[in-house]
Amino acid sequence: MKIERIHHVAYRCRDARETVDWYVKYLNMDFILAIAEDRVPSTGEPDPYMHVFLDAGNGNVLAFFELPNSPAMGRDPNTPGWVQHLALQVSSMKDLMETKKRLEEDGILVIGPINHTLFQSIYFFDPNGHRLELAANSDTPEMHEKLDEVKWAMLDEWSQTKHAPAHAKWMHDGSVKPVLRE
Repeated sequence: MKIERIHHVAYRCRDARETVDWYVKYLNMDFILAIAEDRVPSTGEPDPYMHVFLDAGNGNVLAFFELPNSPAMGRDPNTPGWVQHLALQVSSMKDLMETKKRLEEDGILVIGPINHTLFQSIYFFDPNGHRLELAANSDTPEMHEKLDEVKWAMLDEWSQTKHAPAHAKWMHDGSVKPVLRE
């Protein structure tokens, strides 16, 4: 068996309507489906929910659950806020910068663009506190070949030392220039 693709990714939201409206407005996603039940189908627990689905492009689906009878949303206090995030690809730097402008015009704090050499990214939070990253590719096949050659050595070194291996430091040291696609 080989996984074909991700069917959908689901997160919790505070308010399903607010969440759908936000993703439609800022990320141009289409609202494609809503499911609501009074019992959880997989466990039978009595726990009403609204489950909404958004088209994230190319068959990718982003979903959210509103759970009105559960305690307020939180996050793992032992995991830094920058770690757990959803990265979404856009087609160009132009799209990336236009989205950044639209978010900032409505008072949403945006970090970046950040040069990751393979891609350029902006970071921000949705109304539920989920961190999002938008990425515009700026890679070449040669960059991927270099990374492919060192991936196992990097993983082995990390497993033994828990110190960042330097095999791919070129990605963030400025020595390799990204290929910006407008």
